[in-house]
Amino acid sequence: MKIDPVAYVGAVVREVAVRDHDGKPARAVIATRSYDTDIADLWDALTNPERIPRWFLPISGDLKLGGRYEFEGQAGGQITACEPPRQLAVTWEFAGTVSWVTVTLADDGSSGTRLELEHLSVIEDDFWDRYGPGAVGVGWDLALMGLALYFATPPGQPFDRAAAAAWPASADGKDFIRRSSADWCRASIKAGTDEAAARKAEANTTAFYCGEPEPGGGG
Repeated sequence: MKIDPVAYVGAVVREVAVRDHDGKPARAVIATRSYDTDIADLWDALTNPERIPRWFLPISGDLKLGGRYEFEGQAGGQITACEPPRQLAVTWEFAGTVSWVTVTLADDGSSGTRLELEHLSVIEDDFWDRYGPGAVGVGWDLALMGLALYFATPPGQPFDRAAAAAWPASADGKDFIRRSSADWCRASIKAGTDEAAARKAEANTTAFYCGEPEPGGGG
């Protein structure tokens, strides 16, 4: 599987926003990119349990408004909003924490569809200081790339999920991770994070996703 890390990293616009959630400080990690398909097809790829595993992970649960879902080996949660084909919102429950993910679709002004993914997390410990927005941002970048590769797969040719899952550990995969982490660092600095702190978090996030020891000895 030959993938150009520069092209796929460059396809995403990244933003970090400071928010308040129920009176607590929160951070929103926002990733936006366009896909060369219409809004109905993109919505179906995001919500159809038969298509989701082709680009992300197997999913189970009661996939309707108010129902609960579970990604195999990953997060689960509740579907809190479902407005086809424009917006989907869920709680993201993982490792004892709860955060919130909202996906919004819109025509991109050409022949494609713009996807905006926002992941909102309450900041209650040192996790943000240690890893910054890349903690979730790099993971979502990999998922959005998987979705792009799925749409780029020729009709009738199955998308090789095993190869896609192994790719992040390759040289090109690690290059993608480093570039993605660096872009999230820049977005964090733009949002007001101290540059030295943002770059330290970038280094820790990069090490985590690349399976390397954290520079400060934290992992």
